[in-house]
Amino acid sequence: MDAYLQRIGASRDSSLAELHERHLLSVPFENLDTHMDTRIVLQIPWLYDKIVERRRGGFCYELNGLFAELLRHLGYSVQLLAARVFNGEGFGPPFDHLALLVDDAWLVDVGFGSFVLHPLSWRSREDQKDPFGMFRLVDAGDDVEVLMNGEPCYRLERRPRELSEFVPTCWWQQTSPESHFRKGPMASLALPDGRITVTGDKIVVTEGDRKTSTDVEDPAAAFLEHFGVHFRQSSASGVLRQL
Repeated sequence: MDAYLQRIGASRDSSLAELHERHLLSVPFENLDTHMDTRIVLQIPWLYDKIVERRRGGFCYELNGLFAELLRHLGYSVQLLAARVFNGEGFGPPFDHLALLVDDAWLVDVGFGSFVLHPLSWRSREDQKDPFGMFRLVDAGDDVEVLMNGEPCYRLERRPRELSEFVPTCWWQQTSPESHFRKGPMASLALPDGRITVTGDKIVVTEGDRKTSTDVEDPAAAFLEHFGVHFRQSSASGVLRQL
């Protein structure tokens, strides 16, 4: 636990909001293993080795899965919730996303890319202002829909789940040609007032209302510079071929 806290620049005395913010500012949202011929294993020792020991990032199942374990060790009550992500036309399949309900009071999510900086009140149905936007939770039948700036992000089930229940969809996200995580390697990290994202050909930086996009001449060097990710030929042939 102490190594994990050191990884995100927090302490045992940090509030839930501080833990959430520091995690987002320290651990990137990235899909690189899906292009590395590396199978993602949804077990705590594997996730700990990747995120804490190797200082990598991941996507929702990994980031929220391990963050839930940290919060439990710190004394919080944590439930894993399954969600279907809105794709612009409708909601995706069950277990499309994993988010956390903490102390039956806070929606916590450090694994959705560009999203909240701080936890959202689970019980409020009013607008909730966050540094990254305006959010609202809306009852949708038996589910809870999360809106960002008036647009749907995902729809959550209320039923608690186990991490192992997300394994089939996690495998689908890694392997299916229809998965958007298979479109190309990317990594993204929150900034105090924006975000930095590196893809195979661009570096996009958002600071407040200002957005800049720069062409990348050496993507492997960009991933190393901004996220500390070093591609070894033996374990990253898929990424290197694309880059």
